[in-house]
Amino acid sequence: MTVLTKHASKQATTLKQKVMGGALAGVLMTTLGVAAPMMALTQAATAAPADNLTAAKRLNKLLSNTKSMTANFSQTTKGANSGTFSGTMSVQRPNNFRWETKSPSEQLIVANGSTMWVYDKDLEQATKQSVDSQVGNTPALLLSGDPSKIDKNFKITQPYANKNYYVLYPKSDSASFKSLSMSFSGGKPVMMVLNDTLGQTTTIKFSGIKMNPSISSSQFKFTPPKGVDIINQ
Repeated sequence: MTVLTKHASKQATTLKQKVMGGALAGVLMTTLGVAAPMMALTQAATAAPADNLTAAKRLNKLLSNTKSMTANFSQTTKGANSGTFSGTMSVQRPNNFRWETKSPSEQLIVANGSTMWVYDKDLEQATKQSVDSQVGNTPALLLSGDPSKIDKNFKITQPYANKNYYVLYPKSDSASFKSLSMSFSGGKPVMMVLNDTLGQTTTIKFSGIKMNPSISSSQFKFTPPKGVDIINQ
């Protein structure tokens, strides 16, 4: 393979990764309190589903129990931008996360509640955007602690009361995903499945999970390396 072909292949990979990563970042910020800080709720062994308001209250209670989380992840998308990526992630409420893809190429997504950076090492490019422009006020609604507000903007379901997973359906037509399902094992979130508006399905599996660790604030800050192209959005 020639150097040019290698570069073109690497560029195609990172561009595809950026599309997937950018979309994922939006969903993560939207579901930050759901995707990371959640612990299993002990319930009676019954197959009956919880009603929406009860599910929202339970979800809200779960969100308040955990302040931070770190884990390894494996992310697979099936659809127009199919691919598999792996790396590490850190989340800390409110609205701080670090999503670092390490294979097959390197990409870093960092958000601190007001600003989000997407850095592609191979492309030597960093994109900066405000959190508000990316996801609007949805994270505030999810993290507000008011189940009625969450229930107003999302249909939150717990399909089976004895199964530790929730499924969220955004009520807004402008949402970046159609549904989000979460699965738990031993009180930890182990998998999330996103069905987006492009007809793609992204499955994210977590491992090596640590709940409520102390995370340095520096993990949620990013300074573009010298020589990197910066794009403001």
